[in-house]
Amino acid sequence: MNVLLSLYSNVTTKLSLYLTDITLLIARLLVANVFFSSGMTKWNGFLSFNPEKYDLFLYEFFCPDPIREGALLLCDAETLDYVEGSSIITFIEALAVGAGVAEIIFPVLLALGIFARVGAAGLIGMTLFIQLAVFPSWDHWWNPAVWWFVALMTILSMGPGRLSLDSLLGLEKKG
Repeated sequence: MNVLLSLYSNVTTKLSLYLTDITLLIARLLVANVFFSSGMTKWNGFLSFNPEKYDLFLYEFFCPDPIREGALLLCDAETLDYVEGSSIITFIEALAVGAGVAEIIFPVLLALGIFARVGAAGLIGMTLFIQLAVFPSWDHWWNPAVWWFVALMTILSMGPGRLSLDSLLGLEKKG
């Protein structure tokens, strides 16, 4: 019995040694792809924000018809519209551009594995905001948000692994 336990221990130790870094790399690339792809749709070119995305934020996220129960509603609930020239429109448009920038920068950090924990923390914040303020339903949480959240929490807690610039540059302690 001790031989089997020893064999099992040796096999699992080797698996952890080799698979952890590959798993962390795949998790980083998986989440980076989701957010980067979304971020790219918000731009028409370098520093040229896609103005169609303002409507996405204004009318699909923060003033949907029908209204999503529990979602952050930033327009008039009766008319489902905004007061022209109001500061809330400026705020939402700034939020849209900020999301577009974050969805490019944080995934690049993750993919390269440089300041990967910062990238993971930023995307965790975005995921929670999307879940709590925009799509506050269990259906959205279980698919897709929880997958992003678990992958990002894994990177935040374990680091980017040895297959990263953080490791190469000595920004992560060797385990």
